[in-house]
Amino acid sequence: MTRRFPAGGHIAVVGFAHSMVQRRFDRPLGAVAVDVARTAIADAGLTPEAIDGFVTSAMFPTAGAHAVRDGTSTVTANWLADRIGTDPRYVASFQGVGQIPGSVALAVNAIAAGAADYVVLHRALHNPAGGYHDNPLSVVTGPQQWTVPQGYGGPLPMIALPYNEYLRRYDADPDAMAAVVVEARKNGAAIPWSYWHGRPLTTADYLAAPMVSDPMRRLDCDIPVDGVAAFVLTSAERARDLPHRPVYIAGYASSGVNPPRLPSHWPLDDIMAGGADTVRRLWAAAGVGPGEVDLPQLYDGFSPFVYFWLEALGLCPVGEAHRFVADGGIDSDSPAGLPVLSGGGALGNGRMHGIPQMLECYLQLSGRAGPRQRAATVALACHSAPHYGGAVVYASEPL
Repeated sequence: MTRRFPAGGHIAVVGFAHSMVQRRFDRPLGAVAVDVARTAIADAGLTPEAIDGFVTSAMFPTAGAHAVRDGTSTVTANWLADRIGTDPRYVASFQGVGQIPGSVALAVNAIAAGAADYVVLHRALHNPAGGYHDNPLSVVTGPQQWTVPQGYGGPLPMIALPYNEYLRRYDADPDAMAAVVVEARKNGAAIPWSYWHGRPLTTADYLAAPMVSDPMRRLDCDIPVDGVAAFVLTSAERARDLPHRPVYIAGYASSGVNPPRLPSHWPLDDIMAGGADTVRRLWAAAGVGPGEVDLPQLYDGFSPFVYFWLEALGLCPVGEAHRFVADGGIDSDSPAGLPVLSGGGALGNGRMHGIPQMLECYLQLSGRAGPRQRAATVALACHSAPHYGGAVVYASEPL
């Protein structure tokens, strides 16, 4: 069993900024990232000269063949640090899946170790021209030769197969997923910077959407966008002198090693077994359990992830997430509902890769959610899949 996270409650998020989320910016992604980072620094009551750490995950999440150019299609920590006008002591980038927990871990560990005092954590997402997953390959070598020629490539079939397993194993109605997507869009429509601001969705809209990889409909997928968000982290001691109520990081966990499979083949059993390990480490690190989390924010880049996280976290019994959702279990307007998508998630904001989950935890626990403010003291942000991502527990007071 992992011991309680030693730095838990000693590091806090103290400021943020978020761009508008658009299909495509009319300026370079890097230019927007610089503006957002500077705004986040000012929001934290600091000047750029105070920032001595920069972290991110610069992964460009497309299965296509689009060029990756720093400052244009992605923004690395080094690129941003060079343009903020400071002399950082610590610059690092997380490599892998579970970009936000990995970046949070880098920032927390750097501050706890004294490698940096004030760290900017950012994520910059880009929607390239053309089809997001377009791939001009005519020859495939290596392990993918056994999958790609048969049409099995990219994230859609990767998610569709375990989702289909789930539907068949638990006799689930695929139409019940409308409740997840409608809930995300309802909440995203209330957020000013969301791509879907002012555009909620009906169940009929969801059911009318075309099937893209059976049983996945188009609206089961988040929409590719351009968007940037940044957060400022520092020690709990320094946070006391800053203008906003700090939000403390209680603990985090990232997924471990999974069984070797064909490329991108995720059997349902692997997802849930790996998720159980991730969640066990998470609760042990944070010193809390599912019953103590009053604001769980579940990752929803693809809607079936909500089912998988609900069950992996112990928020409902295994095999019951589809019924739980269909019965109003995640209705954030209901006193009895779990507000797992109260920040809109990816389906309600656009493909911001876990930023909506982290941001909702920060806004609600710091009392900065405005008319959407909820009563919450312990929050959880999940990222990617339970077996292939991670999660972070936040608290309004050190636990």
